Amino acid sequence: MKLTRKQSKQRRHRRIRGKVFGSPERPRLAVFRSHQHIYAQVIDDAAHQTLVAASTVEPELKAKLASGGNCDASKEVGKLIATRSKDKGISQVVFDRGGNLYHGRIQALADAAREAGLDF
Repeated sequence: MKLTRKQSKQRRHRRIRGKVFGSPERPRLAVFRSHQHIYAQVIDDAAHQTLVAASTVEPELKAKLASGGNCDASKEVGKLIATRSKDKGISQVVFDRGGNLYHGRIQALADAAREAGLDF
C-alpha cells in the first residue's frame, strides 16, 4: 500500500518524537511549517513548558518580510529564535524537524539558528 504525503509526514513525525526529548539542560527546538508561515518553539518536555517562541506571524517580522512562506522568512525566524534563546540562557538544544524533510525552509531555519549561536 502506498502512503500519501500526509501519512508519510505523520509517520516520520512519530518516529522522530520517539527519539527526541527536550530536557531542562537541552530543550527541544520544535519547528512547524505551514504553507504561508513557519513557527519555532524551544520546549522543555520535562516541565511541559514553552520557553521561547518565534514565528512569521509576529508583527515585527511580518512588516519586514514580503512572504512568510519562503527561505528568507525561515532564516529570519531562525535568527530570532536563537537570539531569544541566548537571552534566556539557552545555548544548546535538540532539533525536532516535526516530520518535515531536512531541506528547504527547515534547513534554512536550522542553519540560521546555528549561525546565530545556537548549538545542535
